[in-house]
Amino acid sequence: MENKFDFSAAIKELEEISLWFQNEEIDLDEGLAKFKKGAALIKKCRQHLKEVENQFFEVKKEVEEEKSNK
Repeated sequence: MENKFDFSAAIKELEEISLWFQNEEIDLDEGLAKFKKGAALIKKCRQHLKEVENQFFEVKKEVEEEKSNK
């Protein structure tokens, strides 16, 4: 069973991490862990966006091919 990436949840978590870093008192170790988590989320979001973009172009190509065959 494939786990579907939840883009909206990832963005929400990135926003929460960003807000956490706006605190005046930051625990260095916790900050590093949150920074790593944020970097991983950004990487996943970029991959997801690229996948969606590729799917969009595939559908667009199919529609254009279908239109030109008529």
